Amino acid sequence: MKPRLFQIITIFVTISMLLAACAPKAGTEVPTVAETVEGTGPKIVTGSVTYTNTFFTMGVAEPVIILEDQGGFVTRDRKFLIPVESQVIGQVTSDFYTSPFTYSITLPEEPKGTLHDVDHDGADEPGVMVFAVAYWTNTWGDPFLERRDQGGGGWSSAYASTNVSDDSASYLEVFGGKYLVYAPEAGQSFPSGFGDDKKLFTDDDPIMDIPEGWSVVDLDSTPFSIDRSESPEIPLIEPEGSAADDFSALPYTEAFDAMLEKFKNEYAFTELKKIDWDALGKEFRPRFEEAEKNSDVHAYALALRDFLWSIPDTHIGFDSSPLDEDFQSETAGGLGFGMRETDDGKFIANFVLESGPAAEAGMVWGSEIISLDGVPTGDVVEATIPWSSPFSNPEIKRLQQMRYATRFKLEKGEVEVVFKNPDGAEQTSALTVVNEFDSFNASSFRAGVDAEALPVEFDMLPSGYGYVKISSFSDNDLLSILVWERAMQYFNDNEVPGIILDLRNNGGGSGWLADQMAAYFFNEEIIVGQSAYYDDSTGDFFLDPDREESMIPPREQLQYNGQVVVMVGPNCASACEFFSYNMTINDRAIIVGQYPSEGAGGSVEGFYMPEGLYTQMTIGRAMDADGNIHIEGSGVIPDLRVPVTAETLLQQFNGVDVILAYAERAISQPLGAGITPSGPPELASAAAASSAFSSGKNFVEDLAREKYESADFGVPGTLVYTVPLLKEETLVWMYAWCTSTKEVLNQNFENIEVKFTLDGEDVPLDQLRREDLENGGQWCRLYYTALSKWPAGEHKLSIASTFTAPINDGSADYEAGDYILEYNVFVKP
Repeated sequence: MKPRLFQIITIFVTISMLLAACAPKAGTEVPTVAETVEGTGPKIVTGSVTYTNTFFTMGVAEPVIILEDQGGFVTRDRKFLIPVESQVIGQVTSDFYTSPFTYSITLPEEPKGTLHDVDHDGADEPGVMVFAVAYWTNTWGDPFLERRDQGGGGWSSAYASTNVSDDSASYLEVFGGKYLVYAPEAGQSFPSGFGDDKKLFTDDDPIMDIPEGWSVVDLDSTPFSIDRSESPEIPLIEPEGSAADDFSALPYTEAFDAMLEKFKNEYAFTELKKIDWDALGKEFRPRFEEAEKNSDVHAYALALRDFLWSIPDTHIGFDSSPLDEDFQSETAGGLGFGMRETDDGKFIANFVLESGPAAEAGMVWGSEIISLDGVPTGDVVEATIPWSSPFSNPEIKRLQQMRYATRFKLEKGEVEVVFKNPDGAEQTSALTVVNEFDSFNASSFRAGVDAEALPVEFDMLPSGYGYVKISSFSDNDLLSILVWERAMQYFNDNEVPGIILDLRNNGGGSGWLADQMAAYFFNEEIIVGQSAYYDDSTGDFFLDPDREESMIPPREQLQYNGQVVVMVGPNCASACEFFSYNMTINDRAIIVGQYPSEGAGGSVEGFYMPEGLYTQMTIGRAMDADGNIHIEGSGVIPDLRVPVTAETLLQQFNGVDVILAYAERAISQPLGAGITPSGPPELASAAAASSAFSSGKNFVEDLAREKYESADFGVPGTLVYTVPLLKEETLVWMYAWCTSTKEVLNQNFENIEVKFTLDGEDVPLDQLRREDLENGGQWCRLYYTALSKWPAGEHKLSIASTFTAPINDGSADYEAGDYILEYNVFVKP
């Protein structure tokens, strides 16, 4: 996925008012005579690509330099797909991972791009092909770029031979750079400037003749100039909005002021988090001034750390290497135990180091930790500031506070701990602070994680369900997709009934990759979100109305339609959370975990502060398809919360994957199974049922795990639906029978008896809405209602249609018998 432009580009070439006034109108006067570098036309194009964006190479396996057909920009078609036949692939001729890298493209004698008559003179002419040289990355399919590789379509916004605006008033308009133009015959024309509207390929463009064959058109000269040399050099442009801001050469205080202004303008969640930037400036600026006055690098790094820690956002951070000694000093001491808070509010020791201070004092696994140095444990935890700060989600912050609450400087000496062993009395011990990290490491979110794991790995569980671990969306995109598609193909070929996706230790990466991997579980394209970015031309955040983030399903053979459970946890962040959220759409998966995900719901940008310290902030305000902030601060919350009890913590300590066990239970037996509901759902009135039906509410069948073919309904028997209901929802419950004519419909119902049963009780037909209507050349009789306010548990519904004699609906015969639809609706407690 190509980097998005984040800031307005402030320098662009304009045509002077005098030249604009004197220029001939398009198609009405003699074309402009352009300054031309003579030659027979370009044959090989070379150039370089300079990048400073810290995420430029992330996940890239197949960097591609291509001739990019500009048909989308010429026609302003944001969904334009670069045709495969037009894609001329070049070569990367130096180390891609070292900026700048170089490239070379050999031009075809006759390209296969789209032709556009761009002179607007009304005459029917072949026109020209317009190309930019552009950088892309290839992830899916063959070496050419398909729709998913192209980010859904459009034209390049960065790292191309053109300069593109991100000003909301001229969003994605080309305002400079170079085009490669191919004229299939002489006598064709091309714009020689931007015209009064400062836009290209519009009616007011002045025009010029362009030679037959290939030409390079320089959009930065006035008028545009033409280069016909055989081997032109064309650099690809990193826009200001994609380049990393660099404040490293500024004095500490000036750099702080610049950073604060950047946060004040560009930070995505100021209103959501109610941040007063002016107040933070008054609080922290004196510390930067003092550090600058004393040339104190350490004091400066502490000031930067504390400023960033004051912003409750997991995505915010910096290179804290100047403070490594502080970290080591402040966390070196431990007491030989770690703790976790259970669901009932108790803090228990879930790790006790053998022969450590706690064990020597008699503490055992499961001991309740009552106080530390005379302060109730909960208060100590609340006051602890973890080195892993800041946090978006308070629930995740508390987990880290517990981890750091038992870390001390070695000089601390002793800590008085009051604890109570299971079935024992309270006891007080002065525990010696010792140099041990075992208790600290055991409580890490990444404890036991294989650092060498592939980004995607899959297997079969003994239970017969598939298992996929997705460890990253920032590793090798191509490798991820190759393994991912192999897994989907394997599960489909072997008719695996359900799979469990393990995202508990996935730190994120490419949101686009995450969206497209989730798409393999859907059968249609779905809009999943949108993002807003600061536009300094308006001083407000800009939401591109034409750029919605979508899941684009793969070919049918790779779409997985079985049951899915997604496991999340505190170490699932950013793109991991977007994937997990996508799987909640249409209740596609059950989310299982002890805790929600991290709550890091935005896109980030890096910049540099003095001493070369890389710093990062959130600049993209990610929202769902309805424009609601949906991840930031809350994360993806499990449908099934695995209990945090002494029992489950002990199982985990002993190596049992409790969360996986719950996930297997959820996939084999829906939530709510085995629970007797307190009563039936609420039956709608006839008017309310009609309203639910006409407004497009889901039918009960829509949420079912089973999908039947039309032939399945043509013979007597019972069709069973399993319907997991993960949220409160109004569902339409309907029986329909259709015939060729209204006369046949009435005749059929002389031999059809319909009975609705809800949780063991018959529902009289007069409590349902009945409609006879014509639909698509047929006449249909509907009996239906709407069901809502579902009590938790397992509900039994059925519709029995008894054909008392053979009937014909006008096109097919049906034998006598019972045709039963049985629904098992499981409502999550």
